[in-house]
Amino acid sequence: MTKTTAILVEDNELALNMLTNDITNNHKELEIIGTAKSVVEAAKLLQKKQPEILFLDIMLGDGTGFDILEIFPNLTSKIIFVTASDAHAIKAFKFSAIDYILKPYSDTDLDNAINKAKSQMQPDKAQLEVLQQTVTSPKNKPQKISLNTSDKIIVVQIADIIRCKSDNNYTTFYFKDGSKLLVSKTLKYFADLLTEVAFIRVHQSHLINSKYIKEFIKSDGGYLILTDNSNVPVSVRKRAEVLEILNSY
Repeated sequence: MTKTTAILVEDNELALNMLTNDITNNHKELEIIGTAKSVVEAAKLLQKKQPEILFLDIMLGDGTGFDILEIFPNLTSKIIFVTASDAHAIKAFKFSAIDYILKPYSDTDLDNAINKAKSQMQPDKAQLEVLQQTVTSPKNKPQKISLNTSDKIIVVQIADIIRCKSDNNYTTFYFKDGSKLLVSKTLKYFADLLTEVAFIRVHQSHLINSKYIKEFIKSDGGYLILTDNSNVPVSVRKRAEVLEILNSY
């Protein structure tokens, strides 16, 4: 049986040894053809041979995993990103819609990551840029988000999103140019991400970009008129928060 080749890039020796042992013992279909603990070591290794799967830690002692990707812009390896359990890093991966495994990981996590790597398309340049900007600039608010539809992933400017509406297990995004997009994630998923960039979940089914609020109508239970002239209901428990935001302008 032909094995799938793999290279592991991880600067923590204990984590590297654990990943090596887990792959060697539980994933006989993979052949580890090299390991590296730094950007420099990885660059030297990848100049000689490129694996089918590259396990890539994000934060390395002498740089980041993105430095390696910039050195090898035509890298054909499928990438499995590995990151520590850091809330900011996790959020960055969600903004970019790129899969990752979280240290410490389970056997199931590793198995799923390997199976996905074999079958999925590589993240495109725009997705990697979103990930890099969000990971490496933790003090800056994200400017872009990757949206996963049924047939593609689209990177959009967050500032162009007027509102989001729940559609069962999907979410419809409405943009300032009048277009809309059905995305295969729940509204809660995006509410958890976008509240840090001035979005408010004003209702169980509605998430809005506060900068597009035009009016708050107090009658009929209370609802918002946005700059695209759409009407969005405001739940009773969100009314005070909405009024506070409007009064702060």
